[in-house]
Formats: sequence, C-alpha cells, structure tokens
Amino acid sequence: MTSFVHLEYSTKHPGVARVESAIEAAQHFRHGFSGSRGLAKLLLSAIAAALMVVAYQVMDSLAEGHLLVMWVGLWAVAFAALAIFANTTRQLAARIKAGLDGWSRRLAEARADERLWAMAKVDSRVMADLQHAILRREQTL
Repeated sequence: MTSFVHLEYSTKHPGVARVESAIEAAQHFRHGFSGSRGLAKLLLSAIAAALMVVAYQVMDSLAEGHLLVMWVGLWAVAFAALAIFANTTRQLAARIKAGLDGWSRRLAEARADERLWAMAKVDSRVMADLQHAILRREQTL
C-alpha cells in the first residue's frame, strides 16, 4: 500500500507577508500626500486660529455671561475663515514649496560645481574636460 502525500506548505512566512503588505500600504499612503497641500492646511489652520483669537477677544468684551452665543459666533468665524482663505493658502503653499524647491536645487548645483572644481584642481583629465566644455559652449554662443 503505497500512497503519495502532497502537503502544501507556504513558501512565505506569514509574518514576512504581513510586514511586506504593511510597507506597501505605507508607501501607497505616503504617495497620497503632497507637501504643498500639507503646508496649505497648516497655513489655513494658523489663519483660522488667529481669527478665532481676535473673535474671542471681541466677543469676550461684548457677550459677558452669554457663553453659548460666544462659542457659536467663534465657530462661525472659524468656518468662515476656512471657507474664505482655502484657495489663497493653497496657492501660497504652492508658491512657498516651489520657491524652496528652487532654492534647494540651486544650492545642490552650487555644491556639485564646487566639488567638480576641487576635483579638477587635483586631476588634470577633469580639468581638460572642463576646458573643452567651456570652449564648446563659447563656440555655440
């Protein structure tokens, strides 16, 4: 009596599969965020908080003892600020992000140029390549 036993074993450890799926989910979750969108939300909340402080100061002097009316008015000001300044803060955040990206790009290019120049001072082959590139650029201008 001979029989073959076919056991199906998993080729992957279940813990490893869970960790890999968690990492994939985190990467997918991260791609949904935008730097300018987060900055816009931060700026919008700062503007709303500033307006709420001003509204609280004004209502505190006017509505002595009427706490519920004061809170309703304060939240009305907060939601109005969110509605009014949403597009402005999004555009401001996009401009700030673009400016910072350009600044960091220029800084990285300057550092790369400095490293290349330092290397060219030491290595004559690199210096010759740079001189030929400068000559080609001058000929095209």
